[in-house]
This record gives sequence, structure tokens and C-alpha cells, in this order.
Amino acid sequence: MSVRASLSRFPADAEVQESSGIPWGVAVTPFSQADEHGVSPAYGSDGHLLPRCENCWAYFNTYCELEQWAWTCALCGSLNGLPSHAIERYSQPQACAEMSSSFIDLELPVEDSAEAMQARPVYVAAIDLASSEDFLELVKSSLLAALEALGPGSLFGLVTFSHKIGLYDVQGPIPVVKNVLIPPEAEGRLPINLEDVMPLLSFLAPVETCKDRIAAALETLKPTTSWERTTAAGQGIDGVLFGGRGFGTAMDALISYMSSEYGNTFALARVFAFLSGPPDYGAGQLDTRRYGDQYASRKEDADLALLPEQTPFYKDLATIAVQAGVCVDLFAITNEYTDLASLKFLSIESGGSLFLYSSTDDSTLPQDMYRMLSRPYAFGCILRLRTSSEFKLGHSYGHFFPDPQYENVQHIICCDSFATYAYDFEFVNSSGFSRHNEPPVLQIAFQYSVVVPTEEALDSASKSGQRPKFSLQRRLRIRTIQYTTAGGINDLYDNVDPETVLCILVHKVVLASLEQGVREGRFLLHDWLVILTAQYSDAFKLAHYDNGSSFSRVDIGFSQCPQLQPIPRLVFAFLRNPLLGFHEEGVHPDYRIYLQCLFSSLDPSSLHLAIYPLLASYSSPDKQAYPRHSLSRAALITSGSPIFLLDAFTNLIVYYSPTADPSLPFPPPQDCLLRSTVNKLKQERSITPKLTFIRGGHEDSSLFENYLIEEQDVDGTGITSVIGFVSFLEEITRDVSEYLK
Repeated sequence: MSVRASLSRFPADAEVQESSGIPWGVAVTPFSQADEHGVSPAYGSDGHLLPRCENCWAYFNTYCELEQWAWTCALCGSLNGLPSHAIERYSQPQACAEMSSSFIDLELPVEDSAEAMQARPVYVAAIDLASSEDFLELVKSSLLAALEALGPGSLFGLVTFSHKIGLYDVQGPIPVVKNVLIPPEAEGRLPINLEDVMPLLSFLAPVETCKDRIAAALETLKPTTSWERTTAAGQGIDGVLFGGRGFGTAMDALISYMSSEYGNTFALARVFAFLSGPPDYGAGQLDTRRYGDQYASRKEDADLALLPEQTPFYKDLATIAVQAGVCVDLFAITNEYTDLASLKFLSIESGGSLFLYSSTDDSTLPQDMYRMLSRPYAFGCILRLRTSSEFKLGHSYGHFFPDPQYENVQHIICCDSFATYAYDFEFVNSSGFSRHNEPPVLQIAFQYSVVVPTEEALDSASKSGQRPKFSLQRRLRIRTIQYTTAGGINDLYDNVDPETVLCILVHKVVLASLEQGVREGRFLLHDWLVILTAQYSDAFKLAHYDNGSSFSRVDIGFSQCPQLQPIPRLVFAFLRNPLLGFHEEGVHPDYRIYLQCLFSSLDPSSLHLAIYPLLASYSSPDKQAYPRHSLSRAALITSGSPIFLLDAFTNLIVYYSPTADPSLPFPPPQDCLLRSTVNKLKQERSITPKLTFIRGGHEDSSLFENYLIEEQDVDGTGITSVIGFVSFLEEITRDVSEYLK
């Protein structure tokens, strides 16, 4: 569990916090295998016996004062009696995880062990046949990669959708498909339950014995012909032909179909839905005509109009999916408007992920599928943050369900080791920490389930080749952190973590964009930097007043405080990001929604790369010259290096300068430092970055040059200028001077 605070030393009171201008909060990655320093938790058992405070319900931890018969809560200061089993347990403290570390992971008893033994991993692929040959070839290769990542004992189902739903039985000698026609009406439902078409346990095939037949079934997939689609769909609205992509009806029926075995065959089923365009047939069909030039004539703000969903269908379906134990990962492989603003809820609110690929060429879908299935994940998670009594949680950000009954409790359906959530804090009253001698304490409790093969089953399976049995393991991970308070505002600024500040800002700006439009999100970000700079100037006595008016020497570079110096560049880059680009600039609304979903789940370091990429230079493929450059052509020229590596999180670009020595090997050889660095970056990432090699002067370098944002304006004109970042700083300086008057 990684926890990064925006301020590693907390503000003493509300006045100091407000006058600093820095958002105060944390970014939490609960299922990461270690903390932010690389330290793993202390593992143990009997998590249900861990003592809890009778006042605030915090868990016992190493910061609590322990007496022979009682303990004092480190969060609220209450005295609690120790039960007899705890007294005996703590008489041998070296045997207890909670006595040896403030970061623990304890096993909890599972209520029904017989039921837990049937908790098999279940995966279903739902494939769009109202598509192209290229689309299906990409999906086939991706699923073949996925099958290699699935462990023995996993069950796999294959379903297709277009104007009909196809269920595949691959457990016989040849694959059999049974089809059900989808009613074209938006309110229509299937005339028959899928369970009556094919029993679910015939549909879900064991991977270890049916892998070849699953692959054979995939090879039979063909796109529906335009004749089939138009004959089935008939005329649509205003005589426009529908495409026959009944995604909504198919997913509704599939989730209902799966629900019958929830808690029996599986504890969580993952559905991989592959879409080649917008749902335009049957229930959940979307009107994509809202995307176009009509906003100019109606005087509407397209950036605001295209962000909300046009129907609650997929949000409601996500709720049903959660109740059925189904998590949906949505893979949209299309460059046409698909209205991800409506579709995204089915994935992110059911615990899944949203992926967007604009083309089947050079798509990283097979690598993303393999990577996603190879890494561990937790499900049925409950996340709870508790604070000491002087401060409390303000807002919570991320892909979770807030508990309807308990405050500050979040439910996470499916959580991998990269998923990150952000929180900001506020003081309970104006006195803050000043009245108390006790330091502030934060406790994060994360309860989760994992499916693990039983040891006995693994032994017997290895000896006899039998299918291994799985058990459901419930665990409780707790991290308790004690912070210190800053001695003053200068001390506070010295303890800023700019990456975590950016993480919280991104969440706030995304929220403002969704509620009030992209323009409002840009204003919020710009104004925040102006106010921060003004308050910093005031704190360091850089503003001078003469005859009632102020004359200020605005230090926009934050020269007095190294920790704040990256922030203007991060804000500048964020304003250049397509997430905050305007409709008229050609920013595709689906791409913006994809970025919102991606950025809202990234840890601070990954988010930094996605907003302001890392540019490093190499004097040769085996020797790094400089680890970081600013994103400008001037930096390239002045460095004099022949090779550059740009890491933009979703893209990795190796760029050879036009002046590079022709004898340097291109592309870099597999056994060199540069290539091993690239491979390491790819392995450590939550999604597969697209790797591109560019030889400047010989190939189109625009992909690389577009990332050199410091020489581009931020006013939305798109016209490059040699004073892009400089002019931005001048604008902020003018606005700060106005603010200080």
C-alpha cells in the first residue's frame, strides 16, 4: 500500500493551510505490493481478532500506547480494555505482525469455506461482429495472448453480438454456436433467457482442457455482412439505417446469465467487451448524431454538451453487474464517435478499465490483455480512511462506489496493484493541531478478497494432472502513518510533493470539467497557479506596497523553494493536454473521456509522465548523457546529444537527431543500455506503451516534435511560437500582479 502526501509535513492549522495555496491530501495505491519506499507489509493471520477502538473504530497499531490490561488509541486518545485473547497474544509481541510494523496484512476467516472452494476464476469475451476483418483479427490475437496468461482451473466463455447474440459451447469435439435475435427497439428485451439457450456450465469451459477448441472457435468468427445487418435492423430514425450493433441488450442478457452462478462457481467474473463502434441497435442504443458541427449553429458549448452521458442505461447496468459479481473491461477499437461518455460507467463503476485504440494498426491490445491478466488483482474491496480527531476527509476521488450507509467508506469491485485513489483533508476547527501535543495520524484499512489455489490441490494437480481447486481468501491490509507538523509556511513549502499535488489537481479539474465544462476546468487550473504564486510571494515578502497600491517582484520560478519549481511547468503542460483541449481544436470527445478515466486511476509518478513526459539524452546506445531535459527544441540543440528517449507514459519514442553520427546503430541493438531501459519501462507499466523509433531528417518527426510543448502557445490557437512557455509565465506574472493590487 503506497501512500503519498502532497505535504509530507502537515500544516499546523487552517490559516497556514489556506495561506499556502497547496492542496492538502494523499494519493493511495491500496493493492500495491509495497509502500512508497519499497517496504512490504508484515503478514499474519487472525485479522478478526485485531483490537479496535470503542470510540473511533480505528485498529490497534504500533503507535498506540500499550499497558498490561489496556491500550490508548493513537487516533482519538481513548483508553480501551484488552480482551483476554489479546493479552495472551501480546505477551509474545515478536509473533504478532501488528506489534512489529505499522504496515500489516492479515488473513481473515472466510464465512463459508465449502463455498469458497468453488471460487474459480471466470473470464468471458464479448466480441462485436458488426465490425471488420481487421478488428476481428486483432481481437483474436489478443484473446490468444490472454489464454496464455490464464492459470489452470480458469473458466472461459465466448459470446458474440451484432443484431443477434451468439453463445459458444467449446467443450465438445467441435465448437457449437447458438444464436438469439436481438429486438431492434430501444426498450426491447430478449424473448428468451440465455440459460434456456445454453446452460451456463456448458458455456464456461475449463481453459486447461479446452484451449485448442477455444482457439478454433475464435478462428470461425466472421463479421456480419451489411446485408445481414440492414435486413435485421431495417430502417432507423429518419430513414437512417442502423448498424446492427446490439451491445446494450447483449451485455444486459450476459450479466443476467452470469448472475446465477455468482457465489457458487465464481466470486468475480471478468467480461472483456470488444467494441468497434457505437451501440446502435436494441436496448442501450446511442444517438451519435449529437457529435458534429451542430453546436456552432446552436451556440452551444460542445465541450460541455459532449461530456455527460445521454442515457443512464449503462450506469444502471453497472449497478446490476456489481450485484451479479461481474466486472466489465471495455475495449473500444475505433476512430468513429462511440460516445464513451455514456459507455464508460459500465466499465469503471463495475470495477473494470476503459481502453481506447484509434486503429487496429500497431495496436497494443494483445500486450495489454496479457499484462492485465498476468498481474494479481483483488476484488470485493472495502477502503476506509480514518484520521486523528483534529482533521477529517474532505473529498474522495477515484473509481469506487461510496458506501450508502457509512461515511468515508468506499467499495472497489476490482483493484489491481496500480489503481490509485486520492483524498483531500480539512481541519475540524480553526485551532488545528496547535492545541495538541500528539502528532497527526492517518490510518488506511483495505479489506479485500483474492482467489488462490489450495496447496493440497496444487500438489495433487502437479502429480496427477487433475484440475486444481481454488479457495477464496479474505484479507485485511492496514497502514498507519504518523506525520509531523510544519514549523511555518516556509517549512510547509519545503515539504511539498509536486507529483501528488498534480494528482489531486487533476482529479479536481476532471470533476470541474464534467460538471461545468472544459473551459471552467482550464480557468480553475490557471487561477490556482495565480493564487499559489501570489501567496508564495506574500509568504517570502516579495510584494511591496506603496501608497495603497502594490508593486511586486513576482518570482514565478519559485527560486526560494525548490519543491515548488516544477509546478509552473506541470500546469503549463496540463493546459496543453488533450484532456483540456477544446472541441474546435479537434480533440475527439471519446479520447478526452478515455484520458479522464486513465488519469483518474494513475499513481502520481505515472501521472507526471502522462502530463509532462520525461526526455533523457544518450551519447550512445550504451551511455546516458543527461537524465532529464525540458521539452523544447532549445534543449535538444544545447545538449549536443545524438539520441533521445521520450517517455510519455502511453508512448515511448527513441529519437535520433538529424546530426547523429551515421555509424550509430539504428534502431538501438537489443543488448544495449537504451534498449534495456525501454524494456524495463514497458514491464513496469500498467498499460503497454507504444514504442516508436524515429530517425530525424530521414523520417517524419512530428510525433516526437509534438511533445516539445514549451515552444507552443497555450491559448488554444495551436500556432507554434518560440516563446510558448515563456509567454505563459509572463501571463501568469501579469495576473499575479493584478491579484496583489
